[in-house]
Amino acid sequence: MTLVEAERVAIEEGLTNGQFDVAVMLTSNLKNRSAIDHTVLLRSRRRLWLQANHPLLSAKSVSLSDVAREPYIMLTVDEASETAKHYWDHLPTKPNIIFKTSSVEAIRSMVATGMGVSILSNMVYRPWSLDGSKVDVIDITDTLPTMDVGLAWPRAAELCPAALSFLEFMKLAVQGSGGPLSKPAE
Repeated sequence: MTLVEAERVAIEEGLTNGQFDVAVMLTSNLKNRSAIDHTVLLRSRRRLWLQANHPLLSAKSVSLSDVAREPYIMLTVDEASETAKHYWDHLPTKPNIIFKTSSVEAIRSMVATGMGVSILSNMVYRPWSLDGSKVDVIDITDTLPTMDVGLAWPRAAELCPAALSFLEFMKLAVQGSGGPLSKPAE
């Protein structure tokens, strides 16, 4: 087994040109769905991250319009800003982006100290920053896409026994259940 780290575009290209047999990737970002098959292993909701005692924590509900009035810290790694653009596009208001970073730790620290808010996946949430300041999360009433981590492989290729064994092992390891791999509902 050879492990390779690459951007989504390179992973998809490697799957379609035979360079890679299987990829562990953000399947929610998958673009070439006609040539690449996949299964979701972990699905993670996106929620609003904010400082402890932030006024929005006491609101009955919080929408993207409410978030747009706050200083916003945008994550740029793994196409997060592109995903965010999709759920902001349908609104007349846009986020008040004060800082962009590829570091989740930077966002966590900035949110914890009250510099701004951010919408990120539960998968990367931790209730404190490195200096011990508290980070809270709340749901947003608008529909937000999940961040899905899964396995991807070329649709047209017949996978070798080792690749099939890896797919089954990963499914068992993450989901704790057996059975054939299945595609998520589109």
